[in-house]
Amino acid sequence: MSHRIVFLDRETLDATLRPPSFEHEYVEHAVTAPDEIVERLKGAEIAIVNKVPMREETLSQLPDLKLIAVAATGTDVVDKAFAKSRGITVVNIRNYAFNTVPEHVIGLIFALRRAIVPYTNSVRRGDWAKARHFCYFDYPIRDVAGSTLGIVGYGALGKSIGQRAEALGMRVLAYDVMPQPGLVDLDTIIRESDVITLHAPLTPETRNMIGRDELARMKRDAILINTARGGLVDEAALADALTAGTIGGAGFDVLTSEPPRDDNPLLALDLPNLIITPHVAWASKQAMQILADQLVDNIEAFVAGRPQNVVE
Repeated sequence: MSHRIVFLDRETLDATLRPPSFEHEYVEHAVTAPDEIVERLKGAEIAIVNKVPMREETLSQLPDLKLIAVAATGTDVVDKAFAKSRGITVVNIRNYAFNTVPEHVIGLIFALRRAIVPYTNSVRRGDWAKARHFCYFDYPIRDVAGSTLGIVGYGALGKSIGQRAEALGMRVLAYDVMPQPGLVDLDTIIRESDVITLHAPLTPETRNMIGRDELARMKRDAILINTARGGLVDEAALADALTAGTIGGAGFDVLTSEPPRDDNPLLALDLPNLIITPHVAWASKQAMQILADQLVDNIEAFVAGRPQNVVE
């Protein structure tokens, strides 16, 4: 029996995808618009998606679909409740970004605490050539060692970041909704951290978990880092806090809408203490290959009758 597999947004994965070990027909599309999904998935048992939305209206028109293999950890693009009601299994990728995301977070910490980006831009503008002395102090520089890192979401990634931070001499505080030894409450994270890094999933409960009140309680020189999901932070409130100098800076790899809309309040800012990268914290070459290999592992396990990494 041959299984029809369709990858709807292959362009989002820069890695080698090995052929599954069973008889199959494989079709891939670089990108897929919402109005193209149903036509492209006709007769397909297995859909591979990364950011293509799989909602009730779409799934109800795909009677042959049995598996949605998400080429990512986050599965908010899939209407999981409706998929389950139709007998469609949803699987995702897990524990593949154990180096790339922590390294990106640590890189943002150093860049912001040590003002690397604004000083680099300053030199490019010619400021150093005009200086009266051998150096100048236009932007405050703060040590990483001896500072306090607050980790919101203490799963595999949070723990990996904590280990790296402790090796750098940082004090680590951690918060998670799942009880674990040594955790503190969120308010302690907000009040005591010099750097806060977010690693929570986006749910109705976590949406805008960092808003005006939380930003107002942070240290005036504290840095907020988000490499998880854009919706965890009230972006308008953050823009106001950065503009007013309520907090020390922010490093974001994610925004609420991606690609961002023109009216995103963070993109309107031109501040030396704001770094925004285009959702690439996960995307080291090594991590993407791990993801691609696990993606095929998930599909093979499902076809063999032993599904793994199932999302309920």
